[in-house]
Amino acid sequence: MRSRVIVLAGPSGSGKSRLAERVGLPVLRLDDFYKSGGDPTLPRITHGANAGIPDWDHPDSWLLADALTAIEALCRDGRAEVPVYDIAHDGRNGSHVLDLDGHDLFVAEGIFAEDVVPYCLERDLLAAAFCLRQHPAITFWRRLTRDLREHRKPPLVLVRRGLALMRDQKRVVGRAVSRGCDPVTPEQALAAIRLLADEDARR
Repeated sequence: MRSRVIVLAGPSGSGKSRLAERVGLPVLRLDDFYKSGGDPTLPRITHGANAGIPDWDHPDSWLLADALTAIEALCRDGRAEVPVYDIAHDGRNGSHVLDLDGHDLFVAEGIFAEDVVPYCLERDLLAAAFCLRQHPAITFWRRLTRDLREHRKPPLVLVRRGLALMRDQKRVVGRAVSRGCDPVTPEQALAAIRLLADEDARR
């Protein structure tokens, strides 16, 4: 394997994508491996105001095996064809080739990112794994303003989903930690990633 992956997990709205853009490394967006809205295997919300709609916060709503295939190809070959997902339309919108362009490190981020950590550890693909944590109110507000700006779902659905996720944030962070992620703030993660990149460059 020629490259290694840095995994960024954390609740939706915790700042994963923003941090990934700041570190200056190639980024694999794991949320692009969501199932399409018409997939009959999609889990659905069974109770509450949003009952009946797809449960996009359930791990079974994305294609873990496809994401792992892409990670392994990037580590082995330095490039992989990956999907482009349109969240507003609940489906894939083509694909593109992600090329590491000679980098020995890349970032994989997404709300289910912790699920790739055990696999990457087992195959010695992992450089580091972090779970970003913020105050639940901050995460709620950032997630809501982003989702409204990008017209991801109807506003009422977004508010209801956001309140449910705010109540569930502690469990989400705990799940990521149990799978091997270090719980850190975005600034702590940025400092650690820059240190990894500097060490890799010296080698």
